[in-house]
Amino acid sequence: MDNYRSDVAHIGKSVVVKGELSGSEDLYLDGEVEGSIELRSHSLTIGPNGRVKANVSAKEVVIQGKVEGNIRGTDRVELRKSAVLNGDISTQRIVIEDGAFFKGSIDIQKPEAKPEPAKVSAATAPAASASIPTPVTSSAQAPLLDRN
Repeated sequence: MDNYRSDVAHIGKSVVVKGELSGSEDLYLDGEVEGSIELRSHSLTIGPNGRVKANVSAKEVVIQGKVEGNIRGTDRVELRKSAVLNGDISTQRIVIEDGAFFKGSIDIQKPEAKPEPAKVSAATAPAASASIPTPVTSSAQAPLLDRN
């Protein structure tokens, strides 16, 4: 049962939070939250008893309960079969299990560009010059065909 790992903060099903919820660790929420949830570089799991009326922003969001609000998962959003979501999703990767309820729109984001394309271009330049001798070899074979 990874829902009860010791490295994840828990909000139990009898807890009600109204206002802004933010943190710098993973969170398992099985209670009620009204307001906003901000876990920029961490994951949020909304358990089967979780009830959320908030805009959510986290690295990874897994929904098993009920959510009214927009979801921003910078890496991944997953709607389990017991999920009920009324709101828009913005993420790079999405998983929607059979049986999940979702009303809203999905905006699939491309991964952020890394500063390495300049290095990749330099690496492809030698490969391009290596392919130039291939046509020279094939044109050298053409006179052999003419002699026959």
